[in-house]
Amino acid sequence: MRAALGFALVISATMAASGAAWAQSSGAACSNPNALGLSRTVEIDTTGGPGFGFEHFKQHDFLRNKEVLLTFDDGPWPVNTPAVLKALADHCIKATFFPVGKHATYYPEILKQVADGGHTIGSHTWSHQNLGRKNMTKEQAVEEIEKGVSAVSISLGSAPAPFFRFPALQHPPELVTYLGERNIGMFSTDLDSFDFKARKPEQVVNTIMAKLKKFGKGIVLMHDFQHVTAEALPQLLTQLKAEGYKVVHMKAKDPVKTIAQYDELVKKDQKLPTVSQRPTASVVRTVD
Repeated sequence: MRAALGFALVISATMAASGAAWAQSSGAACSNPNALGLSRTVEIDTTGGPGFGFEHFKQHDFLRNKEVLLTFDDGPWPVNTPAVLKALADHCIKATFFPVGKHATYYPEILKQVADGGHTIGSHTWSHQNLGRKNMTKEQAVEEIEKGVSAVSISLGSAPAPFFRFPALQHPPELVTYLGERNIGMFSTDLDSFDFKARKPEQVVNTIMAKLKKFGKGIVLMHDFQHVTAEALPQLLTQLKAEGYKVVHMKAKDPVKTIAQYDELVKKDQKLPTVSQRPTASVVRTVD
């Protein structure tokens, strides 16, 4: 892979605790002596909309040999996302999540668990539409992008990172330009797990490890929406440690700025509000 260009990427060993208030919690110190652990944290300056992931973008290569960056799409989702979070916590590592806007509004309490775990949260459109469809206008595509950003922000109660991943990894040039003008970084992948095609956890693990053996490092694409991925993750992390791989975490230099008109559209799409804002787990419990 090619050497990184430094004008849009700032790499640091740590991120200052006194940084912007939007930054997620760093979490507790690691107590597992056998954990994979974090190798380092990088800070991304998304000015101008840099692109990452060699499947589509060739400009920035910030990973060193045997380093991996774990990313998860399509959540938050009951059972699966919490299981992914537990596996990551057990190994004291952080990942980057690209939630679907609608899912964020369905399960804001799960999305907040992602933030509470110290993970980075970007966005992945409002309803996971393929933005490269021929019958989709630019205005419709922009609304799909921006409502996704707004939904994640509203559900979190704070602005997420200006990180975006296109559904189906379809990158219409005019939308790449749009995101650049919005100063939102775009993330493709180096290694696609194709976990949505897998039926068994070992298939996910084998696919990722085989590609890492071939390429030596990379941004890994998985889905916390998929149950098979939640099942596979503990085994994958154990194998990564056994084979000497290091996990890198990324954070954004600044939070994304939502656009008011799309904030309002998301609020209109939400279900009828009630006085109670308590999470479902505190309202409903199994008693028998």
